[in-house]
Amino acid sequence: MPKPQIIAGVDIGSSKIVTIIASSISDSEEERVRVIGVASTPSKGIRKGQIVNIEETTTSLLECVEAAERMAGYNINRALVAISGPHIASSNSRGVVAVSEPEAEINKDDIKRVIEAAQALSLPASREIIHVIPRYFTVDGQEGIKDPAGMSGVRLEVETHIVTGSSTAIKNLTRSISEIGVDAQSLVVSGLAAAESVLTETEKELGVVLVDIGGGVTDMVIYVEGSPFYTSVLPIGAKNVTNDLAIGLRLSLESAEKIKIALSTKKEKETEDEDQDEGEEKAKNADEIDLTDLGIIEETKTISRKTLVEGIIKPRLNEIFTMVGLEIKKSGASGLTPAGVVLCGGGAQTVGIVDSAKRVLAMPVRVGQPNSLTGLVDDIQTPEYAVATGLVLYKAKEVSETSLFPLGRFGKSLQKIPGKGVAGKFIDLIKSFLP
Repeated sequence: MPKPQIIAGVDIGSSKIVTIIASSISDSEEERVRVIGVASTPSKGIRKGQIVNIEETTTSLLECVEAAERMAGYNINRALVAISGPHIASSNSRGVVAVSEPEAEINKDDIKRVIEAAQALSLPASREIIHVIPRYFTVDGQEGIKDPAGMSGVRLEVETHIVTGSSTAIKNLTRSISEIGVDAQSLVVSGLAAAESVLTETEKELGVVLVDIGGGVTDMVIYVEGSPFYTSVLPIGAKNVTNDLAIGLRLSLESAEKIKIALSTKKEKETEDEDQDEGEEKAKNADEIDLTDLGIIEETKTISRKTLVEGIIKPRLNEIFTMVGLEIKKSGASGLTPAGVVLCGGGAQTVGIVDSAKRVLAMPVRVGQPNSLTGLVDDIQTPEYAVATGLVLYKAKEVSETSLFPLGRFGKSLQKIPGKGVAGKFIDLIKSFLP
């Protein structure tokens, strides 16, 4: 039986930091990923997905990683890290090369060269490439080829999806991780990690919009014909809903958060099974929320559920989905996503979110749950853990398929370590053979 490989994923979000440690075993039949350690702690020093205070972030990170390590019984020294924030941008680029041996077949070197040709973008000094994802290859005019290795041809082209980010944000993130003694193996954009966890292959092939609503930002990834077509991050999230409740009800942010969570978890069908004889009084009581039950001791004693949902929460959700709709239009993917919208992230549990998305976007909408994991999954099969579980699945997929693309589906490999000479490269070579 093959030795299990330990995989770790760290999702540093605006509201919480999640660490998941899993073991991956490659069987001849399938890839199995078993979760052995999970921890979630409130995040500090992060605003809108970006680090604003390295010291506070490092303290929160250390607390979270240590808690996951205690549960798993393993010390991690490498991890995949999710990156997000409004600085994330994407573009689709094309690369063309002549096949080195036209008489023979297309080999890995040709594929590597054509992907490198597609990366030849004129980027500002302040931006770096995070992902280069081959969408499809074209061999002598024949489009839609997923893997051209072993085919015959003279001219090889590739259409790639390139995701870039701010160099400063990338450096701050890797520095925070390295401060706690963990090496950031790779950076993965949050939207792509969440897609790995909640989307099905059928949805990706048909065309789907993934909307990951976090605390401070909303990540968007549009899939067309099985590959990412557009990636974007909107600077608005579920914390905006909490702020609206706090302002509208004149409560503290903590109280507003409690009300939002209580509304979202409360059964919406409470009043459906009531007998007609019990009259309107009971229906009226069901509409009113008693704040003392939630442990909120403020001047206001009771508030109307309908006023909160229709008057405060819905308008903000409509605004978020209007922005999502504008991004879809801007990407040029309107009409290319018949599978509709899949919502995930903590904000996807907000009351009335599916109805709001359906009304504004006029597309089918569902809330995605993380799947394909075994082990300690009871607590993490909710939309808010989509990115963290996706990181683990993302890495497991990389390990199982001997990828042809060194910069392909993989995230940003952090190889730019200063002062790395021959000795350093030799040590890295040895490390690459270790589990």
